[in-house]
Amino acid sequence: MSAYSTLLHEVKDGVATVTLNRPERHNAFDLTMVDEVNGLWRALRYDDDVRVVVLTGAGDRAFCTGIDRSVEVPQPSSPFMVEDPALRLGPKSADLWKPVIAAVNGMACGGAFYLLGECEFIIAAEHATFFDPHTTYGMVNAFEAVHLAQRMPLGEVMRLALLGTAERMSARRAYENGLVSEVVPAQELPGAAARSASVIAGYPPEAVQGTVRAVWAAREMTRSQALATAPHLVRLGNLPADRQEGLFASRSREFRIR
Repeated sequence: MSAYSTLLHEVKDGVATVTLNRPERHNAFDLTMVDEVNGLWRALRYDDDVRVVVLTGAGDRAFCTGIDRSVEVPQPSSPFMVEDPALRLGPKSADLWKPVIAAVNGMACGGAFYLLGECEFIIAAEHATFFDPHTTYGMVNAFEAVHLAQRMPLGEVMRLALLGTAERMSARRAYENGLVSEVVPAQELPGAAARSASVIAGYPPEAVQGTVRAVWAAREMTRSQALATAPHLVRLGNLPADRQEGLFASRSREFRIR
């Protein structure tokens, strides 16, 4: 298990399971959790035994409800500079390019989207909900909305961002608009995330990480820029032809339809 004070962390069969562990605060993050999450992401870059990460929250009430309201973050006097500790929460901000699967087991709101916005895909329990309270409290929904706008249609982002605490998006609606890739009963959530993680962990890590980089390049660059990076990623991540042939010959004939 983990030596962290705000996280649980264990590794088995190539999969690291990371649990936000402040259930008494709905897994809201404080500055210690920010430091520990960022430090763990950076450490996992060096752990070749870890090929995939599953990220979830302790308990069944919340995945994460953003920053703990008791945390005070001093701000610069200039309006052109913002001190935001949550910018260090996401795995990509720590240069971790191993795939991260989020297993959302309750409320996900506010600063949770810094995490969800940098995961590869999201699996949600049926009772999970998504919302953002910023406008309700007189705050601009900016960073969270940017993350969401990369994953959902504009109207859905606007509705979630503007209605604040007055409305919550269900797991089913989040699935319909593309934020969530799969919805399962709560008791099946750990198994569903582990199933996907186990499959990915069984594939050559060079190919997996190169694919992750390619998809993120497609999201963040123009089409021509992303296509220009593709040959380099292929050369870096492809296995030699004889190893590809061996994997092709030994591949499983079984598959799952989602």
